[in-house]
Amino acid sequence: MVAVGEKYAVVVIGAGHAGCEAALAAARRGEPTLCLTISLDSVAAMPCNPAIGGPAKSHIVREIDALGGEMARVADAACIQMRLLNRSKGPAVHALRAQTDKNTYQRTMKRTLEKQGNLVLQQGMVDSLVYSRERAEWEISLEDGRLYRAAAVIAACGTYLGSRIVIGPTSFASGPGGQRAAQKLTGALRGLGIELRRFKTGTPARVDGNSLEYSRMTSQPGDSDCYNFSFGNCRPVNNLVQCWLTYTTAQTHAIIRANLHRSPLYCGSITGVGPRYCPSIEDKVVRFADKDRHQTFIEPEGLDTCEMYVQGMSTSLPVDVQEQFLRTVPGLEGAIIMRPGYAIEYDCIDPCQLMPSLMHKRWPGLFFAGQVNGTSGYEEAAGQGLMAGINAVNYLRRQPAVILRRSQAYIGVLIDDLVTKGTSEPYRMMTSRAEYRLCLRQDNADSRLTPLGRELGLVDDENYGRYCRRQSRLQWLRDELNRRKTDHTCRHLPYIGQEDMGKSWAEILRRPSCKIDDFRELCREEGEFSREDWQSVESEIKYAGYIDKQRQQIAQAAQLEDRLLPEDYDYRQCPGLSLEAREKLERIRPLNFGQAGRISGVSPADLTALMIDFKRRGRW
Repeated sequence: MVAVGEKYAVVVIGAGHAGCEAALAAARRGEPTLCLTISLDSVAAMPCNPAIGGPAKSHIVREIDALGGEMARVADAACIQMRLLNRSKGPAVHALRAQTDKNTYQRTMKRTLEKQGNLVLQQGMVDSLVYSRERAEWEISLEDGRLYRAAAVIAACGTYLGSRIVIGPTSFASGPGGQRAAQKLTGALRGLGIELRRFKTGTPARVDGNSLEYSRMTSQPGDSDCYNFSFGNCRPVNNLVQCWLTYTTAQTHAIIRANLHRSPLYCGSITGVGPRYCPSIEDKVVRFADKDRHQTFIEPEGLDTCEMYVQGMSTSLPVDVQEQFLRTVPGLEGAIIMRPGYAIEYDCIDPCQLMPSLMHKRWPGLFFAGQVNGTSGYEEAAGQGLMAGINAVNYLRRQPAVILRRSQAYIGVLIDDLVTKGTSEPYRMMTSRAEYRLCLRQDNADSRLTPLGRELGLVDDENYGRYCRRQSRLQWLRDELNRRKTDHTCRHLPYIGQEDMGKSWAEILRRPSCKIDDFRELCREEGEFSREDWQSVESEIKYAGYIDKQRQQIAQAAQLEDRLLPEDYDYRQCPGLSLEAREKLERIRPLNFGQAGRISGVSPADLTALMIDFKRRGRW
C-alpha cells in the first residue's frame, strides 16, 4: 500500500463513472493508482436517470465489459428491471436498458474500488495542478494541504467544475445532487491554458410513489426473455419492479407557456448550452408547439425508497410551477415532490485539445475523460474513463496509445468524434453516428474487443476462458446451420416447400420470414446455448451480405487510417488547402488521413491536396 502523500503512478480526479473505470483500469494493469473524490458518498453516483443502457449506450456498456471494465457487472448487480429496446428493428440497433437501484449501484462500485489491489480511494477536493518539466510529473494539491505527485493524471471531473444549480430564481454553487462544486480546479485548468466552455444539463423532479395513481398510467414491465449486460453473467435478469408510461396534456403545456418568463432558460440567467437530444420540458413545449402531448415515464429510483423519477420532464422552473404542471399529468394529480427538478451549469473542455489517446496535446501525462470532455450520459463517460486509464498506463510505459477504430467499437466512434469534430453541445452517442453499426452490434462486442482486453491484462483467466467457450459455441452453431439440410422434419414450417428440401438451414434462415427459433426447436443438441447465442448467429447469417459489404468498406477506409501524418507537418505550407482546412488541421493535428477527412471544414478537395503534397515529398 502506498502511503498518503507519496508519489503514485496515476492520480484520477473524480470517482464518477469515468473516474471509476479509469482508476480500475490503471490499477488492474499493475500501476499504483490514487482516486480522489469530493465525497466518498457520491462514488459512481447516478444524479440523473436511474438507468444504464439504451440505444447505442448499451453497446458501449457491453464494449466496456468485453475490454475488462466494470460498468456492466455493476449494472447487472443493481438491475431491478431489464428491457430489450427496438425489437421490431434490425439487430444493429437492439439495445438493453436496465432500471437500476441507485444505492446498490453506488455501493457495489465503491466496494469494487475498495477491494482492488494497487488502488487507493480517498476523499478530497483538488485545488491545483502543477506540472514539473524537470521531473516530468504532476503535483496535485488538495484544499486541506495534502500534496500528491504522479507521472499521469486523469481529470474525470464530471459536471462539478465551477458548477451551479438553478431552480427558478434561485441559484447556488453546487455539484449534482447537492454535492460541493469544484471551484478552484477550473482556475487551475485555465492557468494551464486549457480552453473551457460552459454547458448545461438538468434533471426532473422526484416524486413520492405513494402519491401516484398507477391505474391511470400504462404499465411497462421488464422482459422475461432478456439477457444481462455482462457476457459473464448467465443468471436470469432481475425484473423486480414495473415502470409506468403516461403523457403530458394541453393543460400541462399551457401552464409551462404561461410561466416561461420565470424559466431560467428563457429569462437569460442560464448561459450554458444544453443537450439537444434530452431537452427540458420547457424546450419541448416551445420547440414542438404542434405536439399536444409528450411521453413521460415514471421510474423507481430503487427498492428501498419511494422516490420515483419523472423521465421526460427535466426542468428548472420554480418549484410552485413544477407542482402545478406535474399535477396535470394523468396519474400524477396528487403527486408530492420529494426533490425538485433543477438545471446545472458547469465548465468543460473543448475536446479538440486532446489526442485520440485522450491526453492533452500540450501537457504530457494529463488525460481527460467523461462529461468534462463535453459528453452526456453515464455510459459515454465510463467508456472514455476506461480508455484514459488504459492509455495513461501505456504513456507511463512508453508504449503506443490504444486507439479503437470507428470500425472496431462505439467507444472508438465516440472518442474520434470528440477529438476530431469537437462538440458545441453535450454529446450523446446514437447508433446513427456509427457508419459501420451492422458490424458493431451489442451481441458481438466480446468478439471484437475481448482479445484486446486480454492483451492489455484487463481480462482475467476466468473471463477469457468463458469468452473462448462462447466463441466455440457460436462456431458450432454456424457450422451446424450450414451443414444441416431441410427434410420432412421441417415441413410444418409455413415458408418451406418441396423445392426447399435439401437446402441448408442457413440458406432458409436468410429469408425475412424465417426465424432461428424455428430451427432451435428442431436442434436437439441445444444444451448450454443461450438465447443470445442463437440470436447472434442468426444476425450473422441473415445479414451476411450486408455485413460483407460493410467489411469491404472498412478495408477501404483502413487504407486512409494507415497513412500517418507526421507530427511536425506544416499544413500552412501545403498548396491547395483552403484557409479553413489549414486552420483546423493545424489546431487538431490529425494522426492520419482518415481522421483528417472527418474534420468539419476539411473537404475532399483538401484531402486530395494533402495527398498530392505527400506524393511530391515522397511520403505517400
